[in-house]
Amino acid sequence: MLTTPQSSALFANATMGIAVVDTLGSIEDINPFALHLFKFPAGELIGKPLEVLIPEWNHHKHIQLWDTYIHGPVKRVRAEMDLYASKKDRAKFPVGLSLGSYQMDDDNHIIAFINDISIRKKAEKEVKKLNDELEATVEQRTRDLTETLHQLRISKDKLRLSNDLLSDVLSYQKALLDNAGVMIIATDENGIIKLFNPEAVANTGYDASEVIDKKTTLLFHDKAEIDRKRKELNDRTNTHPPTDFDMLVKKAKQGIHNEEEYAFTRKDGTSFPVSLTISAITDKKGILSGFMNVAVDISERKKAEEDLQKALKKEKDLNELKSRFVSIASHEFRTWLSTVLSSAYLIQKYTTLDDQPKRDKHLQRIISSVNILTDILNDFLSLGRIEEGKIQVRFLEFNIRENISVVAEELKLLLKKGQQIQYCHDGDPGVVLDGSLLKHIITNLVSNAVKFSPEGSCIEINTVCKNSHIILSVKDHGIGISREDQKHLMERFFRAANAGNIPGNGLGLHIVSKYAELMNGMVECKSELKEGTEFTISFNAKNF
Repeated sequence: MLTTPQSSALFANATMGIAVVDTLGSIEDINPFALHLFKFPAGELIGKPLEVLIPEWNHHKHIQLWDTYIHGPVKRVRAEMDLYASKKDRAKFPVGLSLGSYQMDDDNHIIAFINDISIRKKAEKEVKKLNDELEATVEQRTRDLTETLHQLRISKDKLRLSNDLLSDVLSYQKALLDNAGVMIIATDENGIIKLFNPEAVANTGYDASEVIDKKTTLLFHDKAEIDRKRKELNDRTNTHPPTDFDMLVKKAKQGIHNEEEYAFTRKDGTSFPVSLTISAITDKKGILSGFMNVAVDISERKKAEEDLQKALKKEKDLNELKSRFVSIASHEFRTWLSTVLSSAYLIQKYTTLDDQPKRDKHLQRIISSVNILTDILNDFLSLGRIEEGKIQVRFLEFNIRENISVVAEELKLLLKKGQQIQYCHDGDPGVVLDGSLLKHIITNLVSNAVKFSPEGSCIEINTVCKNSHIILSVKDHGIGISREDQKHLMERFFRAANAGNIPGNGLGLHIVSKYAELMNGMVECKSELKEGTEFTISFNAKNF
């Protein structure tokens, strides 16, 4: 029925099913792709109702769609719906059905566009499963979301049309182009645009009159991307296409069906990702007459893939966090619970009044061990709240000198024999910070200083408030930290190589850095092995 190369190729070689039916729903014509899709031989479906391609249990949905479309006030508006279809062997599969209309010989005819959406449905199911079962299916959801949009491709076979049906053919062609749902851009052999369908107009922002017979398809391509792909082609095949357009159509000229991702640029300068297929158009003698570009906007697919990658990364991070938690917690808890158990056992052995000092010693060991276990649990709980974004910062004005003096007095209970804490403040003591988070930061830094410093040493705390800046520093004279280890200090569960058997879970400095960040602060570390360590946190009051 068709005479133009574009329309002939569209119907005969489209990568979607196309069926022409009358207003009663009887099939008048059906393209090869649809016959292959439904596993019917050529000619068997002609004259049959369209319902033969739909399972009986889905007939009501199709009939409802059909009646709404046929008897609706505006029949030329495209109707779309997802249905289930049935192959000749009665195998069921999901399809997207789109209806369009055109007029020929004063009769209305309906064009049904049929897409196999099995892959899309499967991908939607996988994404939903990933979102609903994030915790329970860590290892089952590592597959990348893939979604293949069926494309129209052009072939050499052309249908013959008689001259007296030319007007009807043009109407038929227009219906195909207007309802294809993809960007179709046909060019001559030099790349000059000859056909620019409504979908291309809607997606690029260019009117057909602005590009037809005036521009090449390079108008929509990013020059840097073309240069990169051209270099890749040269490196891979050692070929050197003379122009950018020759590079784009090289495979099409060789009869190779090739689908690639490109960035298309709209008229307003914005860009969007597309899946582009370029096919050669030839005449009956096989002489090249132009190219057909079929582009599909894959922005939603790309976003879905990015969302999936983010979800997978979050899932892996959570899995890693759980593994590290189990490892650290089991080691730390086993160590201190063993101390509690051994002390409790020994207390039972001391039954006389003379043994009271020994009982007191072991009771103190039990109390100390329980306090350490409580601190470990608090660190794990704080980490969980940080990871979940549940830490609420409450900025209040308070006297930092008085606040830290009270905390320093409480921390004296942790000091080793002969150790002491010295605190010095300079400047206006009035600050606006979260006092609770600041106390946690000081407690953590001083506790580390006590643990990693020898008996008889001094831990120095200094605060300075000047010119809208608040600087807090905690300095010790302990074992120090190597420069290599300093790069990883703020990472979860990291412990310096020289920490040895000194208790710790590797979370303290990570929590300190996160709390400081919540108060617009920045942590710095200065340290040398065997010469001590100084942590400095700077807060900019202007950011509050």
